[in-house]
Amino acid sequence: MEAPPLERKLIAILAADIEGYSRLMGTDEEGTLATLSAHRAVTDALIARHGGRICGTAGDSILAEFASVFAAVDCAVDIQRDLASANEALPEDKRMLFRIGINVGDVMVKDGDIFGDGVNIAARLEGLAAAGGICISRGVRDHIRHKVPYGFGDLGEQTVKNIAQPIRVFRLLPDAADGDDETPLAVPIELARESAATDRLSVETPPAEPTAAEQQSVEIVFWESIKESARAADYEAYLEQYPDGSFAALARTRLEEFASAQGGMRDPQDREVELSFWESVRESDNPASLHAYLEKYPEGEFKALAEIRLAEIDGAR
Repeated sequence: MEAPPLERKLIAILAADIEGYSRLMGTDEEGTLATLSAHRAVTDALIARHGGRICGTAGDSILAEFASVFAAVDCAVDIQRDLASANEALPEDKRMLFRIGINVGDVMVKDGDIFGDGVNIAARLEGLAAAGGICISRGVRDHIRHKVPYGFGDLGEQTVKNIAQPIRVFRLLPDAADGDDETPLAVPIELARESAATDRLSVETPPAEPTAAEQQSVEIVFWESIKESARAADYEAYLEQYPDGSFAALARTRLEEFASAQGGMRDPQDREVELSFWESVRESDNPASLHAYLEKYPEGEFKALAEIRLAEIDGAR
C-alpha cells in the first residue's frame, strides 16, 4: 500500500497586499494597524460573500482561493471599489491601497494551504499591479473575456522571478467597456503602472521595486504550510524554490534531523497507511495476510501483535 498522493485542484487564486505598507508602518504604527484592521474587515467579508476562502495571511498580504474565476474577479473589483470609498475619509498620506493579482491554475493542497506555480504567478501579478489596481493572467482574461462588463489593458509578456516562462499580463479595467482587451499597452511595465495610477481606483504611484514584505509574502505562506511537516520532501521543495529564503537555515536543519539516526521522525501519512494495513488484517485467520504485514513492516508498530496473532492461529490448528 502506498501513501495517498498530494491533493491537487484547479482554482482561481487572488493575491493582494498593501502598496507602501512599510512606509505607513514607519510613520504611524498604531494608525496603520487600525486602518489595516478596518480594511481587512472589508476584504474578508467580500471574499466570503463571493464564495472564496482565505488560505493565508502574512502581515499585509492576503491569499484566497475561488472555485469560480468570475467570482474571484468580481470580488477583486468590489474590494478595490469599497476600499477606495473607505480611503476617501483618510488623509492622502494615510490611505491604504491594495494591489491585487488573479491567476487560474493547478495548485497543491496541504493542510488547507495552497502552494505551487499557480500561487506564485498570482503573487507576481499582484506585484505588477498599480496601487488600487488589478492585474490578471491570460488564463483569467480568456475565461471572462466578453462575459463581464470590464475592459482589459494588455501589458504583454512579463518575465518574473522564479517563474520559468514569461507570463502574459493584463490590467483589469472595471470602468472600461468590454472590447478594450485588443488594445496593447506598448510601454514598459513601470510606465504602465504610472498610467494605471491615473485610473479612478488608483491614487498613488507604486515604487519601482517591491518591498521586502511583498517579495516574501508567498514564501511565508509556503513556509507556514510546511513548518510542522514530518515529510523531508516538503523541506526539499521549499529549498528548491527558495535556496536563499528566510527559512532556508531552518529547512536545512530539519533535513539534517531526518538524515540523522536520532531524528526519530516519521511521516504521519506513512503511519496512517501502516495502520490501515494492520486494521485490514488484524482479525484475519489467514496467516498469509499477517505475514504480508510483517514482510512490508518488519519493524512495524504492530509487529508484536502480528506475531501473537500468528501464534494463536498456529495453536488453534
